[in-house]
Amino acid sequence: MNKTKYLIILFISVVFSVTTKAQQIIPNITDPRLDFTMATLKGDSIRLSSMKGKVFLLDFWASWCGPCRMSNKGLVKLYNKYRDKGFEILGVSVDEDVKDWKKAISKDKITWPQVNDTDGWDALAAVKWRVEALPSSFLVDKDGNVVAIDLDKKELEKKIIELLGL
Repeated sequence: MNKTKYLIILFISVVFSVTTKAQQIIPNITDPRLDFTMATLKGDSIRLSSMKGKVFLLDFWASWCGPCRMSNKGLVKLYNKYRDKGFEILGVSVDEDVKDWKKAISKDKITWPQVNDTDGWDALAAVKWRVEALPSSFLVDKDGNVVAIDLDKKELEKKIIELLGL
């Protein structure tokens, strides 16, 4: 293949790749395929789409997950620092044992809204959001769009500051 044909094919491939990525749909929490309603720790219900209008982290975790428990420590600090500025977290546990879930919430000093689906890996919310590993988190803007997935602590805080306009 001569050099000109190779360059043309390469150019078309790059343009197609960029176009395809630009056309990807950004997940939104109001999409019925992603929305869910679950009971909170306090016994009332929360619908994911009701969080629209807030900057929040959708955080999937479990009490038996060591990395989740480590992540909770950092999230507690972030939540305490930014909750009064408009940041929220919705924790979604896939714990099958409700007692273990409640004990972890207490021990980790979690104060943000929590829901639990005792179906474990078959939990409806986890299936809808295609959660394949824990912890998994989705940062959502005020319009309900997912703007970042599984950010490390430093990048998460940077993005929260940006979204809150601080």
